[in-house]
Amino acid sequence: MKNKFILPVLLSAILVISVGFTSAVKSDFFEIAKQLEIFTTLYKELNMNYVDEVTPATLMDNAIKGVLEDLDPYTVYWNEQAVEDSRIKNSGVYTGIGATVRSTGEKLIIIEPFKDYPADKAGLKAGDEIIKVGSTNVEGYEDDPRDMLKGNTGSSVEVTFMRQGKKQMTDITRGSVEINAVPYYKLINNDIGYIVLSAFNRKTTSQTKSALEDLKLKGAKKIILDLRGNPGGLLNEAISIVNLFVPKGEVITTTKSSIEKYNKVYKTTKEPVDTEIPLAVLVNGRSASASEIVSGGLQDLDRAVIVGARSFGKGLVQRPKKLTYGTQLKVTISRYYTPSGRCIQALDYWNRDENGDPVRKESKEYNAFKTKGGRTVYDGGGILPDIELETAEFSTVTTALLKDQAIFDYATEYHYKNQMSDWSNFKITENDFQDFIKFLKDNNFDYETETETKFEEAMRRADDDGLKDEINNSYIALIASLDKAKDKKIIAKKAEIMSLLSDEILKRYFYREGLYDYQVVNNLEIKAAMDVLNDEKEYKRILK
Repeated sequence: MKNKFILPVLLSAILVISVGFTSAVKSDFFEIAKQLEIFTTLYKELNMNYVDEVTPATLMDNAIKGVLEDLDPYTVYWNEQAVEDSRIKNSGVYTGIGATVRSTGEKLIIIEPFKDYPADKAGLKAGDEIIKVGSTNVEGYEDDPRDMLKGNTGSSVEVTFMRQGKKQMTDITRGSVEINAVPYYKLINNDIGYIVLSAFNRKTTSQTKSALEDLKLKGAKKIILDLRGNPGGLLNEAISIVNLFVPKGEVITTTKSSIEKYNKVYKTTKEPVDTEIPLAVLVNGRSASASEIVSGGLQDLDRAVIVGARSFGKGLVQRPKKLTYGTQLKVTISRYYTPSGRCIQALDYWNRDENGDPVRKESKEYNAFKTKGGRTVYDGGGILPDIELETAEFSTVTTALLKDQAIFDYATEYHYKNQMSDWSNFKITENDFQDFIKFLKDNNFDYETETETKFEEAMRRADDDGLKDEINNSYIALIASLDKAKDKKIIAKKAEIMSLLSDEILKRYFYREGLYDYQVVNNLEIKAAMDVLNDEKEYKRILK
């Protein structure tokens, strides 16, 4: 409660600093010093005189959050642990238990144990809820509880977890974990090379190049590059990936900023591996940042056919800046532009609606650009594929299902109810989908549409105007109609939901490798990519 009273005062001072800094950094250093001195004295007086005990570090963390709150979500403050986490992520190697773990504040949930790594060897499975690490309860732990799972190679930690309502314990011996940028590649149908690229870390180009060359030696005459779900990473790795397929000296992206030194042109610098091999790139709504630099660059240069669904739309570039005591500021320094000159940024963080949310650009506001060969492409909303597929989309309802872990939780329940030893005959059936619908109802799944948000806002205003009682019955009937429409929306998005259910369920039985083995045979987006690569006439028609 104490921060409730302190924070408004503190944030007001901080926001003054941020405004002063933004306008004055280039010309008025006296104003910067003045505002910083005001904040320093305010911070000191609060710590010395406030009625309740205050923690200086907590006050400062909240103050920093206040400075950054109204900027884009990618400009963030990193404490020492966050700096180390970023270093590990970019390096591709770390020491730990070898699992993706989600923190809910009260418990740790295993999202995905990696095959043959410590968590997997200790018997942990997706859906397990860790409630205690060693003798420390996760609930009530003030820092990030995931940090308790970290440690030196060879060290052990005992974890207590819940599985299907039963408490269990296991010992995990930590080890070195490698994050492969290319977790899977395979020759399909004797002449199509399929490469999954899941991250842009320091291993990305070397692993992708190695996979590409190996596939060509095995007989690959065409290539599918899968960027679905890839959130991005290092910019230089994205440039290098495009360089594998286009000549030296091509402009891949241009960055523009109000700061002159961040205005740069990034070109390919090395000799390519293959500039002629037919190429298809898979993207979806979770392909972002560096993934969009790759797919957008290859599209603008007419070097690849893009297949799937519109990408995320992140056209902003960040750079870490060192602060004191091992901390850093990851700050948005520029916007990036594809070779045709388009910025694919979808959300405008510098213009907000009445709720303070960033404004999404509408298609009528998109601008047209031309690829190298004269094809028309658009800015403002991610990379639009040349071949769009419903199964690759992430609609409002599927996004809500993923955010609320509904698909994840259903897969956990499915796994413990069904035996499966072979993926070759697996398929999500209509009965499975209806069972999922029942699961949603049993677990009171609900999501709020933008329409509902607007209606709720109207009702609040009606209450202020003294009209709520008169229109309340109509409002209740309207919300009931909306609920029915939302149920129909879930049914309407059955194809994409079933695809996501299938992926999550398969990982429970066969790990990620088994999922990819299944997808190269059954996935509709991969099939569509194969079809266009096998149709030389259609491939050339799209690119010309």
